[in-house]
Amino acid sequence: MSAPGLTIALADRFAAIALGHVTREYPNHLAHGFEGPEDLGTPRALHPLFYGSFDWHSCVHGYWLLASLLRRFPDMQEAGRIRALFDAQITADAVAGERAYFARPLARGYERPYGWGWLLKLASDLMPLENGRWAAILQPLTDVIRDRFMAFLPLATYPVRVGTHFNTAFALRLAADYAETAGDADLMALLTGTAERWYGADENCPAWGEPSGDEFLSSTLVEAECLRRLLPRDRFLAWFDAFLPRIGAQEPATLFTPATVSDRSDGKIAHLDGLNLSRAWCFRTLTASLPEGDPRRGVIETAAEHHLATALPHVAGDYMGEHWLASFALLALTA
Repeated sequence: MSAPGLTIALADRFAAIALGHVTREYPNHLAHGFEGPEDLGTPRALHPLFYGSFDWHSCVHGYWLLASLLRRFPDMQEAGRIRALFDAQITADAVAGERAYFARPLARGYERPYGWGWLLKLASDLMPLENGRWAAILQPLTDVIRDRFMAFLPLATYPVRVGTHFNTAFALRLAADYAETAGDADLMALLTGTAERWYGADENCPAWGEPSGDEFLSSTLVEAECLRRLLPRDRFLAWFDAFLPRIGAQEPATLFTPATVSDRSDGKIAHLDGLNLSRAWCFRTLTASLPEGDPRRGVIETAAEHHLATALPHVAGDYMGEHWLASFALLALTA
């Protein structure tokens, strides 16, 4: 079985999907705290930039997908539409509106940590584009989210290990890309220290509960990917040997069987397509981290290909998955 790579044709397909939903205001799922009737508002009134794609975080990583594709394929068919969208939507006024939302007293933990991680990931991919002009416009909001990581992580005594939006390893992993691209040594040191504190002593992971009924992240594999990204290679390899000591024998076995998706019109059940894609992403990055000749490489690479082949045909179709799955497919294809 051979997994596909990211071609310009597939990039244009993914871009067309995202362009169809990042400014689609409805249907919309708002996680909004009211302090009074004056806080009532439509998605676009509350979030003048990230109002589409069903929810805030999906809109953010829809923009990330478009930025990432434009960076890789500046001459792709959809490049003009992406540039026009960014010019129209990433404006100082829209960013100020998003900052104002985060300044609300009830928004202290808004989109923590998943949306935070994706916002920094978007910022990192905007930096190389158009001499950084879109990244510069977004920077006031980027600074808010960066500072929230800096304030929150020292207070977070424990990690969150579920396979949904609250997973802390995934957020650290995304934020690390921004810290590196921006040259933010303080943020990178905090991310690394937090990962060590939360996960550094973990070993013999049984992968209990995977998959559960609505997860889109493997808490086991995302933790491994987080440590791979943040630790020095030798330190990571020693940790990985202890964390998943029998992965070369396809154990824990539950990690190697793609999740079954019984109803893609159900938003929670459709999360399982994302689980398969995020597993493929992690398996691919972990394969590349192992030494040449390591027998685990073939086992893990095969698992990546199997999960990707299972999920990739379902990136588009029902809006419950279509508004976000291409982002996870892109992570897997570019790992």
